[in-house]
Amino acid sequence: MSNSISAAPDFSVQKEGETLRIALSGAWTIAASRALEKAANALGAAGKGAGGKGAARVAIDFAGVARLDTAGAWMIDKARAQIAAGGAATEYEGLDSDQSILLREAAYAPLEREARPKASTIVDMLVRLGQWSAAIGADVVAGVAFLGELTASALRVTLKPALMRPTSMVFHMESFALRAVPIIVTMNFLVGAIVEQQGIFQLRRFGASTYAVDLIGVLVLRELGVLLTSIMIAGRSGSAITAEIGSMKMREEIDALRVMGMSPVEVLVLPRILALIVSLPLLTFIADMAALAGGMATAYVYDGISPESFLVRLQDAIGLNTFLVGLIKAPFMALVIGIIACIEGFSVEGSAESLGRRVTIAVVNSIFMVIFVDGLFAIFFAGLHY
Repeated sequence: MSNSISAAPDFSVQKEGETLRIALSGAWTIAASRALEKAANALGAAGKGAGGKGAARVAIDFAGVARLDTAGAWMIDKARAQIAAGGAATEYEGLDSDQSILLREAAYAPLEREARPKASTIVDMLVRLGQWSAAIGADVVAGVAFLGELTASALRVTLKPALMRPTSMVFHMESFALRAVPIIVTMNFLVGAIVEQQGIFQLRRFGASTYAVDLIGVLVLRELGVLLTSIMIAGRSGSAITAEIGSMKMREEIDALRVMGMSPVEVLVLPRILALIVSLPLLTFIADMAALAGGMATAYVYDGISPESFLVRLQDAIGLNTFLVGLIKAPFMALVIGIIACIEGFSVEGSAESLGRRVTIAVVNSIFMVIFVDGLFAIFFAGLHY
């Protein structure tokens, strides 16, 4: 066997009494990775059979090793561990100082999997429920604290009108309201048409297809118009607010505002939330009109109800309170969307992954809270018979 530096890793086995001597040779390095693994596996297999050969001790001799690196040391020590597991005593011979250091530092350590404690499915479910409840409680506390800070900022701006930023507010109103009109009109027109169509089809079986006008009027003005618009704004404008504030947080622009003695809530949050509070009722009104227009067109196509008859029937079906219910909900939903979006924006950390995760959380939480607030208002107005 050649002892040159480029020689492949190899070994020879010799029996000396109760000792099985394994003489290593060649270069045990990562450069010959495939040959290294093959030789190490053969080394372990040869040493494992020491007991069957009448040997109680295995000596691994490094005198013939031309070169050794970390990978080779780890593979050799792994083979030694396999031999020791077979019951034979093992030791190294012929080591120089560098080889001793490599073998000590790259010693093989088998991975031990920790036994997972057996847990009850019910206990796990209760633990997750507790964690979920604690997270919701933390979110509620953070929301109330942020609302308090927002209220304090609004009072300061009210007492000092010079702190108001009308240009920023108008800019955000254009972004939140004006640019959202096409998608709001299209979506609500189609939803109104679909609801009216299904109402006609279902009520026609009872000879009451004209009552589909009452259905579309009450449903759109009280619930669908404001709900669909709020969900759309939560996905469109809420995500934009979170992304904008989160990007500023990542670029340390918010810290720069604080260094300059400016309040991030007054500069960044208040104009956006005021713009949302003003924009959402306007969009809700446009959505109501679009949905009623869709219902009117469908009623004419499927049931022959003329626009004049549709409007007369609609006036009999709804009252001013029906129209106001949706508009009353809109500012509160806008406030919820704005607060959640801003909280998640300020929670962004210094990575794009964090920004994407916070935007997703903001949209999901906003939509959930919009539906929740709508349910609370439904109970409230039902209790008032309004």
